[in-house]
Amino acid sequence: MKQERKNALVKISGDLISRPEVIEWIRSLTKTHYTVICVGGGSQINEEFRRRGIKIDFGPLGRKTKTLEERQLARDILELNQRDVQNLLAENGIMAVVMIPVVDIATVLCHVNGDIYVKMAYLGFHDLYVLTFESRKAAKEKVFEGLHRVRVVGFPDKLI
Repeated sequence: MKQERKNALVKISGDLISRPEVIEWIRSLTKTHYTVICVGGGSQINEEFRRRGIKIDFGPLGRKTKTLEERQLARDILELNQRDVQNLLAENGIMAVVMIPVVDIATVLCHVNGDIYVKMAYLGFHDLYVLTFESRKAAKEKVFEGLHRVRVVGFPDKLI
């Protein structure tokens, strides 16, 4: 009987994905794991909300949105990031599933903070990774304290 291939969930900031060292890190992981990438876009969503004069408010579960239009706008930005990441991986010959942290519960669109999404997936994945900037690494490690299969990987804040 063939041994099960390990799987991995990678949560990655939308600000990091196009960096060559991140692409190579993902390439290496996909050689040993069935890989699912959860791509964010918080910076881009905040920028668009500011541009449109939408108040940005965060609570313990993430960004608060008040209207369906705000949720759809945030989802649209995430879907553009998803498309860009899918294209980038394809251009680099990397096989991975790319998804966004949005859940449809009985036709209700529910955005899920990426860190919470990783926690939701904890029991289903062999390995979970959170890719972030080095300056955010310590804070992210606190978020996942006690969840031993979650590894926070920091990348330099400035391009190498």
